[in-house]
Amino acid sequence: MKRIEACLAQYGSDPLAKILLTATQAALKAGHILAELYHQPHQVRYKGEIDLVTEADVAAEKCILDILAVQCPSIKILSEESHAVYGEVPREPVWIIDPLDGTTNFAHGFPWFAVSIAYAEKGESLIGVIYAPMRDELFFSCKGGGAWLNGEKIKVSSTEELLKSLLATGFPYDVREQPDAVLAALRKFLTRCQGVRRAGAAALDLAYVACGRLDGFWEIKLKPWDTAAGLLLVEEAGGMVTDFIGGTYSPFVPELASSNGLIHGELTALLQEFSMNL
Repeated sequence: MKRIEACLAQYGSDPLAKILLTATQAALKAGHILAELYHQPHQVRYKGEIDLVTEADVAAEKCILDILAVQCPSIKILSEESHAVYGEVPREPVWIIDPLDGTTNFAHGFPWFAVSIAYAEKGESLIGVIYAPMRDELFFSCKGGGAWLNGEKIKVSSTEELLKSLLATGFPYDVREQPDAVLAALRKFLTRCQGVRRAGAAALDLAYVACGRLDGFWEIKLKPWDTAAGLLLVEEAGGMVTDFIGGTYSPFVPELASSNGLIHGELTALLQEFSMNL
């Protein structure tokens, strides 16, 4: 685990060091499963009209849960495929897991997907790990310890104007039924930035904001497992994550605006009319 040694060294015997080590081990092993299954025929079922689950989601989740059960058996689980029900924001320690963020991409052979694992207490992410197996990129962060990619510290971009920014967005699963606001927001940004990408894995979009490959990212109707790891990466890399009007964000808020911080005012100025909190 050389990739996390420098980060771990900051924490010594702090319990968060064990949590980070466990999360990275689980993410790497699950990612290796995804890579092995990537070129195989897939078993696909539908949770919704455009919401897929494959055998890889299930296998990766089982791998993660088995590791967590041995290493941290007392910590509760919130995971997309088998432990997805929640009411209020959990206050107790909890793992927040997406074993395969970008399932549709995976099913179609488009190599933009990742494993996302976060550890949270009192609704706040303290550990975030995102592993993109097709590029062998391990993004990770620990509260107060910075954001990292494969053992090197990362930071957000220095782009100061929205006009010069490369942004990303995503579309919710009910976009076919409610496309108007999604398309209206996209139309606004298409004429006010350098480009907009829609690759289909929010965890990776956030990781790319954290390492400066993207300047900003917005989306609505995301789930906690989509953002719990990535939001910590962005914040620890020096960026900002809020709701559409610039208010406090948590993984349980249904709208997310993230950026390098320098363009955040311009970003939220355009997004505020689409906020679900108004």
